[in-house]
Amino acid sequence: MTRAAVVGGGAVGLAAAHRLAKSGADAEVVLYEREGIASGSTGRAAGICYDAFAEDLDAEIGAESLRRFRELGVLTECPYVWLAREGDDANADAIREQVPRMQAHGRNVDLVDPEALAERYPQLRTDDVAVAAIAHEAGHVDPEEYAAVVADDLRSAGVDVRTDAPVSLDGPTTVDSPTGTEAFDAVLVAAGPETKPIVADVGVSLALKAYRAQALVTEPLHATLPMTYDATQHVYWRPRDGGLFVGDGAHPVDPNEWDRDADDSFLESALERVRVATTLAPDVNRSWAGLCTATPDRDPLLGEVADGLSVATGWHGHGFMRSPAMGERVAAQMLGDNDGSVAHYDPGRFDGDEEFDVIEGMALDEE
Repeated sequence: MTRAAVVGGGAVGLAAAHRLAKSGADAEVVLYEREGIASGSTGRAAGICYDAFAEDLDAEIGAESLRRFRELGVLTECPYVWLAREGDDANADAIREQVPRMQAHGRNVDLVDPEALAERYPQLRTDDVAVAAIAHEAGHVDPEEYAAVVADDLRSAGVDVRTDAPVSLDGPTTVDSPTGTEAFDAVLVAAGPETKPIVADVGVSLALKAYRAQALVTEPLHATLPMTYDATQHVYWRPRDGGLFVGDGAHPVDPNEWDRDADDSFLESALERVRVATTLAPDVNRSWAGLCTATPDRDPLLGEVADGLSVATGWHGHGFMRSPAMGERVAAQMLGDNDGSVAHYDPGRFDGDEEFDVIEGMALDEE
């Protein structure tokens, strides 16, 4: 391969372009982004990163990505806690079942006594917590900072980074953009929800749906809390800017028509759930909505969909935390250096016209 194109300047596209540029194959790499780097889902991501997955491949990919974030110096170490409250037997049983499986894959994860958790984090209410677990090897990343670091590295490596460059495909490996029509040996489309209409230009159908997720950042709280997912209340948070980044929800939408502002009802509900779970009284500093992508089985679509054309999409809200490893793996496949590790995510496992309901990424039933 002498020329490769990556469509999408988010976390996965950047990681893939980095692998292609550093391959030693003298490949000429062009990265197209329709707006600015990290202007889509990446820039609106929570930035929560952990390797606490019960499946072996997911755990391996999570660990690889954590190592990469640490190497770049962009990871702020912070434990990740997930919990279920009394009366929520389904989620409590799921947590008890997950932790031994995570430990079997070498993950530094433990069940933790709710009282001990409250001792460590006095601002966390645990009086009605039935079961809790903690991932010790975890942290959070500023997505825009990470994207800027990798984009600068790409430019230094000679990658042609083109922003404000929306594209369409004239063929599986022929890209039409404001700078003209160009042929490549291989093309990767990692453009979030836009991946589906882009590859549809060349007759490829993907089993992919977009859903809208909402988030807010509170005013500074002087809080000392872990990153937390309260499975019973269906809310998660992580420290950010002296306050908390808080998120929840999955609402299927038309990716061409959706509201980028958070709903008032979400703001009220999210703040109330934080008040129930903690001793804090948060107020909103800023808020927004973003798009995530879903597949029928909650695993991403990663790999070749036509001769020379690959995709990377369908992350269920877990794309950023796994982006370094996933981007590198799909790029390795494009280079012919395929160890089989992406076969599980082969887009060909679906016909592309499947009907399915969106289940958001933070659900515990298949963690």
